[in-house]
Amino acid sequence: MKRILSEINKANDIKHIDPSDYRQLAREIRRKLVDTVSETGGHLSASLGVVELTMALHLVLDFPEDKLVWDVGHQSYVHKILTGRMEDMPTLRQYGGLNGFPDVSESDSDAFSVGHSSTSISAALGLAKARDLNGGDEKVFAVIGDGALSGGMAYEAMNNAVETKTSMVIVLNDNKMSIAKNVGGMSNYLGNIRADSRYRDLKLRVEETIEKVPTVGVPLADKIRKAKDSLKHLLLPGMLFEDMGLTYIGPINGHDIAAMKEAFEAAASMKNETVMVHVVTKKGKGYRPAEEKPDLFHGIGAFDIETGEPLADDDCLTYTDIFGGWLKDIGEEHEEIVSVCAAMPDGTGVTEFAKDFPDRAFDVGIAEEHAVTFAAGMAAGGLRPIVSIYSTFLQRAYDQILHDVCISSYPVIFAIDRSGIVGHDGRTHQGIFDLSYLLPMPGMTVISPMDGDELVLALDYAYSYTDGPVAIRYPRGGAFFLDEYRELLHSDGDEKKRTEKQWSGNRPEFERGRAEVLTKGREVVIFAVGDMVKTALSVCDILKDEMIRVSVVNMRFVKPFDEELVRELSKKHKLVVTMEDNVSAGGFGERAGAFLRRENISVRGFLPISLPDEFIPHGSPDELYEIYGLDKLSVSERIRQEYIRCRNA
Repeated sequence: MKRILSEINKANDIKHIDPSDYRQLAREIRRKLVDTVSETGGHLSASLGVVELTMALHLVLDFPEDKLVWDVGHQSYVHKILTGRMEDMPTLRQYGGLNGFPDVSESDSDAFSVGHSSTSISAALGLAKARDLNGGDEKVFAVIGDGALSGGMAYEAMNNAVETKTSMVIVLNDNKMSIAKNVGGMSNYLGNIRADSRYRDLKLRVEETIEKVPTVGVPLADKIRKAKDSLKHLLLPGMLFEDMGLTYIGPINGHDIAAMKEAFEAAASMKNETVMVHVVTKKGKGYRPAEEKPDLFHGIGAFDIETGEPLADDDCLTYTDIFGGWLKDIGEEHEEIVSVCAAMPDGTGVTEFAKDFPDRAFDVGIAEEHAVTFAAGMAAGGLRPIVSIYSTFLQRAYDQILHDVCISSYPVIFAIDRSGIVGHDGRTHQGIFDLSYLLPMPGMTVISPMDGDELVLALDYAYSYTDGPVAIRYPRGGAFFLDEYRELLHSDGDEKKRTEKQWSGNRPEFERGRAEVLTKGREVVIFAVGDMVKTALSVCDILKDEMIRVSVVNMRFVKPFDEELVRELSKKHKLVVTMEDNVSAGGFGERAGAFLRRENISVRGFLPISLPDEFIPHGSPDELYEIYGLDKLSVSERIRQEYIRCRNA
């Protein structure tokens, strides 16, 4: 049997495929997706679900002239394959390889770089208006999932699209699921839609016929329209979008290429209208493990194709596990504790709390801004909300944190998962800006625990502190434990793993704004933040062999930081070093340097070590830390060179 996919080498090649071969092409694409993601990891179930949808779009659109904007972009792998990037798919999400999301620097067939949710309609509307003002005639399509419709930005864009009266098509990909189970009124609404595809054609024919009747035609048509509008509310659930001013078509089988192609062509032909085409797809379609567990295969690492089981060792205790265990425990003790997350209950570790206390667990959907102000309202009502959101997504709620939480000093706890380098999801998902956007906020306390035990202590402190909000940031993946690190120094070098779901709890209690001295030296002092403490300890061991003695300080609090200790130790050491997994602008290093200057503390050398002020691409965390000079060997060499300079100065 001939291989149809081999005939797709560049954009628009699908137009040369015989329609009788579409089903085979879809099967081959799915096989390519499974083969690729089983090796690279990635967002599989979303891409499997949009194979026919993407094929239909590519049959209607001409790339790169026409514009297709994906929402989030989890489902863009098929688009990449159909636009000439098939041979590069083995590099997906690897450093220097294909981005896991649409990327304008990667292909001119990617109309807009994306990575966060609920943005596609806004971006597409901007492209459509630019086309109008430039006198172009290209088609503009936005694809948005039903889960993304829980984000308010999508409605802002739809409202504005109607006002602009431009030609644009919104494709609603309704797969009944985003990362987690969809929540809210929109999910229920879409679940009830049963529209008659003949409705629009019938409406136009009736109106045109009546208006032709002499004398009474136009007035009669107006009356019928009013009556018809009332009747539509009873008969057509799709009226929400119609009432907004959109033209609604659907729902359509999202795996019927011919039906979708016809609908897309009809929608694109409507002038000065924003048309919504509602298609229903099955997430994970064509690969049984992904169909049965679409949430697992939403974002998965390398896996065994035959069984669908992940290949990575998932036994290690993660920071997310620790937070989830603490939340469940404190929830049992204190009834005022409530949990708020934004469509990521599993990813943020709140699932067990939600099972035990369903009335006190709130998943608001992809609506981070609402999540924060909702939590502020509950805090104003006497509850203790704990908002668990990834670092990269919390930045979407900057204004709400600043105005709705900080101004009134509400004791909201922010559990910020995925801080620092996240890895393969790349620029749009790295958690490297949270210190920069949290530290300037008046009244905000920011804690960055160094290990798993300290995360529990930080959370305990945050609960005990009622004078304002507390943000606790911690990285993705397996938790570091200082006790085990110390054990390894005196072991035979064999790696040890902590697999039990518990923590030792033997670290010193938190005192507000106080740091912890872990090692004492005379030449260099490292003030390290959070996950960088373990690297600083390794640096200390490396430099000790070269007779450069290093004091390592676990800052714990980034705001307020231990000014007294920074002042004291900076005066006693030749070289002062700060370490953080945040960009340099607005981070801890800048603040510490400003403090030393403000206090007129003269030091021989000051070396802030952080990430550069740029977007960090996709790749494994270990290789990215090495590339950007934050691994133990790179840091050791930078400190060695700076120390020699200071000593000889």
